[in-house]
Amino acid sequence: MKKGKLLAVVCIMSLTAALFTGCSKKGNNTEDSKGSQTETTDGKQAETESKGTEAGKGLKIAIVTSPSGVDDGSFNQDNYNGILNFIKNNPDATVKTVKEPTGDPTAAVQAVADIVAGYDVIVTPGFQFAGISTIAGDNPGSKFILIDSNPQELDGVAEFDNIYAMTFAEEESGFFAGMAAALETKTGKVAVVNGVAYPSNVNYQYGFESGVNYVNAKYDKKVEFVELPAYAGTDVTGANVGGNYVGSFADEPTGKVVGNALINEGVDIMFVAAGGSGNGVFTAAKEAKGVKVIGCDVDQYDDGKNGSENVILTSVLKVMNLNVERALEAVKDGTFKGQNVLLKADTDSTGFVSAEGRQQLSADSIAKMDEAYKLLQAGKIVPAANFNGISSDSFPGLSE
Repeated sequence: MKKGKLLAVVCIMSLTAALFTGCSKKGNNTEDSKGSQTETTDGKQAETESKGTEAGKGLKIAIVTSPSGVDDGSFNQDNYNGILNFIKNNPDATVKTVKEPTGDPTAAVQAVADIVAGYDVIVTPGFQFAGISTIAGDNPGSKFILIDSNPQELDGVAEFDNIYAMTFAEEESGFFAGMAAALETKTGKVAVVNGVAYPSNVNYQYGFESGVNYVNAKYDKKVEFVELPAYAGTDVTGANVGGNYVGSFADEPTGKVVGNALINEGVDIMFVAAGGSGNGVFTAAKEAKGVKVIGCDVDQYDDGKNGSENVILTSVLKVMNLNVERALEAVKDGTFKGQNVLLKADTDSTGFVSAEGRQQLSADSIAKMDEAYKLLQAGKIVPAANFNGISSDSFPGLSE
């Protein structure tokens, strides 16, 4: 399937960013397959009833999320939508939503342990759930779908029969965000705002910087990506990765502070990968003049509305809901296989929104990004990532 067509389908299928990778969006209520609405609150669990006439005979599913919950309109909600899409086709299945209120990895894993006995499948979106390996080993009859992380190794074992772990090449989507920003900036200054320097967020940052460098080298531009030293990130190894990190995926006020600080530095396009914290960046952009943002994980065009205008330039994508739905179908039909998979552009699992009416890119920018997309699919463009050994400080890997 061609990318442009895929993206149109993605929009139609309601790819609604972070992590917990953490892309921003205003929180919304989520609809279950019967149309009723539920909300989750910090420290509490809320159950979404999605039962058919033969309730109890279908899969019992739970999703445990970061503090932004299943209604964050971005990362968590997109994974949740994968469950809801499955339930629409399998109405005897049920889903329970659990919001772990701290975001702490130990607490996140404990939240899974607290409910594991009652469910057939537990969906865990985010790096903080990597420690479910022990739980999986103690509960071989349960299946786990882990998003944005591979499970932690246990006694040298890296893959588990009952954990389907999907990670995405966020650096690829970040690359397109960097290209879009560098091609469209008027001030020559762009930036990326992240939540916490988990690997997926750092991938977005490095990919963004690679995209800017690619445009600078290929099209003879001198676009600068701006970093605020006070908000530099520290990755999981303790290394300083620079960038602009809010330090949380649920701190909207600080997100606005970072956004305003970048705008004051002359930045006119910001790529936002910061979960709920990114809502503050959106607000800063809406209150400024001539500033655009790039959404992430899902199509965020609706969230950019600002009176008669819209601050969204485009959005870059990780196609999560479809992959979650596929994993649940595999559980249902008995073909589920525990493994660690990396999903990339060559399977149309990363990309950017180019559908008319859902972005504000020029035709020239889209043409240049489409050209790069084909090179990336073919492995001829390799953006920098947190641990792939490629530096984002120079022109990214290119082997045309």
